[in-house]
Amino acid sequence: MIAIGGAIGTGLFLGAGKAISKAGPSLILAYAIAGLVIFFIMRALGELLMYRPVSGSFSDYAREFLGPFWGYVTGWTYWLFWVVTGIVEVTAAASYVQYWNHSIPQWVSALVFTVILYFANLISVKLFGELEFWFSMVKVTAIIGMILIGVGVLTIGFSDAGDTATVTNLWNDGGFFPHGIGNTLMTLQIVMFAFLAVELVGVTAGEAKDPEKTLPKAINTVPWRIAVFYIGALIIILAVVPWGEFMPGVSPFVAAFQKIGLPAGAGIVNFVVLTAALSSCNSGMYSTGRMLRDLSLNGQGPKFFGQLTKRGLPLRGTTFSAALMLVGVWINYQWPGKAFDYVVSFATISGMWAWIVILVAQLRYRRKADRGELPQSAFRAPGAPWTSLFALAFIFMVIVMMGIDADARVSLYCAPVWAAIMWVSYLVLKRRNPQAFERKDYAQAIEVDQAA
Repeated sequence: MIAIGGAIGTGLFLGAGKAISKAGPSLILAYAIAGLVIFFIMRALGELLMYRPVSGSFSDYAREFLGPFWGYVTGWTYWLFWVVTGIVEVTAAASYVQYWNHSIPQWVSALVFTVILYFANLISVKLFGELEFWFSMVKVTAIIGMILIGVGVLTIGFSDAGDTATVTNLWNDGGFFPHGIGNTLMTLQIVMFAFLAVELVGVTAGEAKDPEKTLPKAINTVPWRIAVFYIGALIIILAVVPWGEFMPGVSPFVAAFQKIGLPAGAGIVNFVVLTAALSSCNSGMYSTGRMLRDLSLNGQGPKFFGQLTKRGLPLRGTTFSAALMLVGVWINYQWPGKAFDYVVSFATISGMWAWIVILVAQLRYRRKADRGELPQSAFRAPGAPWTSLFALAFIFMVIVMMGIDADARVSLYCAPVWAAIMWVSYLVLKRRNPQAFERKDYAQAIEVDQAA
């Protein structure tokens, strides 16, 4: 359930509102193509994990196949991704509160949620997995319920939307590409953001007791999750409600229930998407403290973050990450209408770095394996290297589209600054602790493990 829930988040619940108004029904095609790319990425990750299952695979594979510097950059960039994602989710949660009360400033809600989640992470982590299970159950149930109700409206014709609900809404109002293919391409960064964190399925499977069975199952279910929860849900919503009635900043699920004439249902769905956003932010806050501790213990981060409390909590790392998430409060104060767009674009560019690393590492691994330098993976990516090259080209096209988009361009300005910070900090840490950045003979380590 956690894996399924990881494929359903703010990108679909909130981001799809702006994407629909920009691309119309053609957004369905954008999700389908992007979903195919995600499957290629996951299969590339699966090939690497079956070759050598590790925890924290992105930075470890970057270290092996690209070099110590790239492993360092990947570890810190993935930490940054989760910090920024926390800001995105708090921003989304704050916007959901506006549905019930417009008098509450968006930045106030963002501040309250950040503080509550911070203290919740300091109390106990014992029930974390259980809570995330139920949060995922709520999201899955909500989408399945929406699909079933939408099918009922289309087939039986009940509710206020019964007279206008028809599958012809997918092409009647301006065609399938009402604003042209160009605008559809411009939505790809929102679409890709919706899929960010799906790679955590592979990381979880890599830590399982029986990865040979659990990993293929986890990765091969990605297509049907995308087909049902993204493409299926969007087809139903856009058939029930004409695409022109959706507005940016408003959850299309909430808008659909309002159109159907179920205000109570709209309120319930708004509560569901609110809890989904807070759940993701909670996961990010939980993860970032542990990521900082892991970097510290490997000599690739300040020792300050390596200590645990008596209760086993990485207090310092969590506090530092939560403090950075407060930047989201300031963004919501300065640009309440643009906060989501600005932060989503930066989260997308930092999150896609992990995908680029996975694909490049898999290409280099495949070449070495084909030459007999490394053992072959038991879960080879189909169509590789061409599928991996296609996925890389697609990701770089999305980055180009972000450069064209005035709102998303902000994140590309920040990328060189982050790269400079990584390079300078790498040089400093390498001088202090050169052993932490030495190349490791992974092939020899694998032979030792196999012999054992």
